[in-house]
Amino acid sequence: MTIKAIFTYNYGEERMGKISNLGYNIEYIDEKIITYKNTLKDTEVLVCYDPFKTLDIGKFNKLKYIQLSSIGIDQVPITIIKNNNITLCNNKGGYSIPMGEWIVLKILEMFKNSKTAYENQRNKKWKMDMSLLELYGKTVGFIGTGSIAQEGAKRLSAFGVNILGINTNGKNVQFFDKCFDIGNIKTMIKYCDVIVLAIPYTKETHHLINKELINNMRDNVFLVNVARGTIIDEEALIEALKSKKIKMAALDVFENEPLNKDSLLWDLDNVIINSHNSWVSDNKDMRRYELIYDNLRRYKNGEKLLNTVDLDRGY
Repeated sequence: MTIKAIFTYNYGEERMGKISNLGYNIEYIDEKIITYKNTLKDTEVLVCYDPFKTLDIGKFNKLKYIQLSSIGIDQVPITIIKNNNITLCNNKGGYSIPMGEWIVLKILEMFKNSKTAYENQRNKKWKMDMSLLELYGKTVGFIGTGSIAQEGAKRLSAFGVNILGINTNGKNVQFFDKCFDIGNIKTMIKYCDVIVLAIPYTKETHHLINKELINNMRDNVFLVNVARGTIIDEEALIEALKSKKIKMAALDVFENEPLNKDSLLWDLDNVIINSHNSWVSDNKDMRRYELIYDNLRRYKNGEKLLNTVDLDRGY
């Protein structure tokens, strides 16, 4: 018996054919235009990123499993999923390698003041910069110690840095020299020359980085955010960047995306702005497809699924 599945992204004829051969009747509908219609009523599986702005999944009486192509789940109507007993899986780990590389890249760019060097090149200006820093011997603190943080920490360990982490209960994690529980976040950040945000967005982490927490950081700290923009109070961030409490920030995510052209962040010399792009790589589709294929195989065989989201914790 075949299982009806909707895909909102087409992985190519060969790959989609392999999924069909598992026993799935696949319908591809671009999530930019997808809406509910009666011909979809027998759908049991939805493979997508964010069709939820136009697609009312509450109308699917037979929907049992949603596979996200994203790590984050903040786009998902959790209440409907809970009420309808739908299993939700994300793509945890699928983008961790390119994001780990991006973390290292931006820390080095900030320490080596690459932004100014590129501006000098554009202006054909020859000027030696004596303010460059070494990464060696510095302390990098990760708020969040999941797969993204681990890939970043693994790569940073080659630079001779001290690596600290924050997680729920302070459990030890590979590649970290020491981990603290979330209740001791103010203690950890006092040690850090660089702070990297790699924690899931939940109602508990909304504006976790606020004026009070920033004031507990070292002066001239560097900040990297690859998590969600809503984890930072942007008004407090802008104030800290202007005062140089935060010496420089590399931001891949923002409270509102795309970042409004009127945002003061665009004009600050000590900010590197990235358009939510750190997850992109030449291997992203391959890794994403492999997880989707494996989970659909597991679902068809009644096996335990990978990356099942704890709907109460939000990740």
